[in-house]
Amino acid sequence: MVGDWKRQAMEGLTAMFAGKSAAQESAKASEAEVEKLHAKIGQLLVERDILAKASGR
Repeated sequence: MVGDWKRQAMEGLTAMFAGKSAAQESAKASEAEVEKLHAKIGQLLVERDILAKASGR
């Protein structure tokens, strides 16, 4: 019976730590996506300003 508990505990700990690393990877991916989108917004603002100046606004 103790052996079964130990086995279940080891499996549970592995799953628990795997879940944390997956959550951390997901958070890093989200942060990278936000940075990429901010860069794109900046690029589009610059392009808009250039086109507005060229059109005489």
